[in-house]
Amino acid sequence: MLIVNRVKPDLLFENDRFVVLNKPAGMLSVPDREGKEISLKNILKQAYGNILTVHRLDKDTSGVIVYAKNEAAHKYLSGLFEGREVEKYYIGLVHGVPVHPAGTVDAAIMEHPVKKGMMVVNKKGKKAITDYQVLETFGSYSLLRFRIHTGRTHQIRVHMKNLGHPILCDELYGDGKPVLLSSFKRKFNLARDVEEEKPLLSRLALHAERLVFMDADGTAYEIEAPPLKDMKALLQQLRKWKN
Repeated sequence: MLIVNRVKPDLLFENDRFVVLNKPAGMLSVPDREGKEISLKNILKQAYGNILTVHRLDKDTSGVIVYAKNEAAHKYLSGLFEGREVEKYYIGLVHGVPVHPAGTVDAAIMEHPVKKGMMVVNKKGKKAITDYQVLETFGSYSLLRFRIHTGRTHQIRVHMKNLGHPILCDELYGDGKPVLLSSFKRKFNLARDVEEEKPLLSRLALHAERLVFMDADGTAYEIEAPPLKDMKALLQQLRKWKN
């Protein structure tokens, strides 16, 4: 277990070529330009020394992420991601229930012409393909599994907004509101000594669940990252009060 500045990203797998972790939500994958926030790469550099970025996850997305330990591994693994030879699966909670229990969103994505840091569906953009499958429904919310065939910025978030089912707690592409127990539990009452309800989830409900790829020596890897505690707790409550 790596521990730096009280942050404990879960180590999922490592060998002499690469390391795989379950990235916490709210943490940068790589340092930002200002260098003010701790990033997962910073933590790994303190632990291992030489660490190279293979791919990234959004700051608010949790889940499985790979870093290379040497140049040869970096070149090979980066090539796999760029060549779309890695199977990438996510799970996420969305608003509403999609009309179709499974489908594919094939909609090009580009940067918003005015709003910096935001992406939009536009035929002039880069090709982006997302498969989705509805796993469970909870009235106002649904749990979906996604497979992305391309790696565009904010791809799942943009595609789900375009479908009319944005990811829960998405401040950029949804309403950004936290999920409260009172929003789905009937006859909800606060305890007498509690003035304000504490959210069950207040960060993006998107988790990089699994990566499947083959290393240069022919070894096949399927590495899965379990959802973090906050997302697990929300799912438990949704299942409990589903009916």
